[in-house]
Amino acid sequence: MKLVGKLVLGLAAFALVLGACSQAATTAGAPATVGRTEVGSGFSTDASSKGGAPLTVAPQEGIPAVVVNADRNLILTAKIDMRTKDPWATSQTVQQLAGSLGGDVLNVNESGTSDNRTASLTIRVPSRSFQEALRQIRALDGEVVTSNVSGQDVTDQFVDLQARLTAKQAEEARYNALLVRANTIDEILKIDSALSNVRTQVEQLTGQINSIKSRTDFSTISMSVSPITILPVSEPARAWDPAKTVVRALGALAAMLQVFGDVAIWLIVFGWIPLIALAGIFLAARARRPAISPPTA
Repeated sequence: MKLVGKLVLGLAAFALVLGACSQAATTAGAPATVGRTEVGSGFSTDASSKGGAPLTVAPQEGIPAVVVNADRNLILTAKIDMRTKDPWATSQTVQQLAGSLGGDVLNVNESGTSDNRTASLTIRVPSRSFQEALRQIRALDGEVVTSNVSGQDVTDQFVDLQARLTAKQAEEARYNALLVRANTIDEILKIDSALSNVRTQVEQLTGQINSIKSRTDFSTISMSVSPITILPVSEPARAWDPAKTVVRALGALAAMLQVFGDVAIWLIVFGWIPLIALAGIFLAARARRPAISPPTA
């Protein structure tokens, strides 16, 4: 019994060791996903894109998708070249798309005749709807020839302008406080001159901030639409095939034999009618001929 018990304990220990090794191997073979960020055909802002340089993505399938970081200030733009059956109708659709997403149309140019129409337009949509606008344009009835989506990170520039504006506004407040306590005309004139200079800088900084904010709040999409041209399909030159020639010749021979057979049948069926007519004419002619008497000796 002791021997059996030792065998059972040994087998149990061996099974535990095998289970631990299997679990360790599974853990080692699993891919590590910590700290990994996957980006599809679009782009995402990271440490390499915080220097303000444009981020450009080449198209892979249709219009590239865009993944952006909401904590960054990005100026998003897209340029798309499409081919559709009716470029003017596509242009109207894109204009309606801009209005439905809360954007507007900056310019439209449509030219050409009914057979060769072209259109180019630029729309502006809210940046929060930029991805949706690209998705709906991608779903239009046509094909995307080229597309380019880019984003310029202006977060550092925006923060710098805000800091400078805050400093200038504080300086303006100090000059206003000094202006209230000024006692002489000379002091008032000096403080007013400095205050006017600071106010000009405040207005300039405010305009730059508003300009950047407008470009980051709204994204621009430029499109050019051309017609789809259907090229005539040229048939490849046919090589000489003796087998096909023999088949065609046999077919022609069979058709000729069929015609001859049909003619023979018609002659057999209706050929006696003209023979009877000829016999009647011959008999009538003999009946009219006068009888010739035999010569006398």
